[in-house]
Amino acid sequence: MYNGARIAAVVPAYQEERMIGRVIETMPDYVDHIVIVDDCSPDNTSDAVRAAGDSRVELIRHEVNQGVGGAIITGHRKAMELGADVNVVMAGDAQMDPAYLPDLLEKVVDDGYGFAKANRFFSAGSFSGMPKYRIFGNILLSFMTKLASGYWHLFDPQNGYTAVRTEILRRLPLDSISKRYSFENDMLLNLNILQVPAVDVPIPAVYGDEVSSIRLTKVVPELLHMLGTGFWKRIWYRYVLWSFSPVALMLFLGIILFGLGTAISIWVCFQILASTVATAATVMLAALPLMLGTQLLISALQLDIQSSPSSPSLPHIRHHGRTGR
Repeated sequence: MYNGARIAAVVPAYQEERMIGRVIETMPDYVDHIVIVDDCSPDNTSDAVRAAGDSRVELIRHEVNQGVGGAIITGHRKAMELGADVNVVMAGDAQMDPAYLPDLLEKVVDDGYGFAKANRFFSAGSFSGMPKYRIFGNILLSFMTKLASGYWHLFDPQNGYTAVRTEILRRLPLDSISKRYSFENDMLLNLNILQVPAVDVPIPAVYGDEVSSIRLTKVVPELLHMLGTGFWKRIWYRYVLWSFSPVALMLFLGIILFGLGTAISIWVCFQILASTVATAATVMLAALPLMLGTQLLISALQLDIQSSPSSPSLPHIRHHGRTGR
């Protein structure tokens, strides 16, 4: 245990025959359960898990590949069955340093957060050695995820090194969360809808001889679609259905006014091109909705940022009568 909390490590694994043994060997003693989900690997990943001989390991093998998100969801369900209080997700390629696991667990077990995640980019030097296109991609994706998820204080959304309370997992619609590479982003969206306090933890990544199976041509469209639909899902639940918030009013009215101003502006431009002189009243007819719409959208954004659930509010996890490791 860790400070009286039962800990389960969920490890999604796909073609990790070479690395999975290292993950098991380096797993800290205070981790009670190691739930490894072999996502229908074509290699001998499952055999390598069995060969490790760790009594804490629970091995599950998917007969059909479900993607990294699907493997993590399966692992979460099993960990909850085993009675875990906190689930931490660690990659099967040994890229997540277990030495930093207490930093994540402290936030969730002791500090009152429901969800904690690693952030690789906690300083300017964190980008050192990374290709410029990857730096640009990570920054762009982070800001898109901020907008869609509402967690404006979080960065590095694709980082899967996370810790979450099982009481939070039980409230999440696990069946509807994305099961592919957009899992982490969709998870944040659903956590924000429940207003779960979340926090970033500075943790450097460990890059070794792992092999990535990500195909950007497939992942990028999936991410963009999920973030777009997820944004409106979050707005609907948080600011419309559960309580009609000023955020929704400003957002919808701002979009209408901005769209109206844009349409009138285009019409005015065509009139000018046709040698028709635009009057001051015509220009104001286009400018006023644009200015009002822009101001309303900015105000909605400010209120959304202020509503980001960033302050710890959950009680400490304590199980009296248990002895921690």
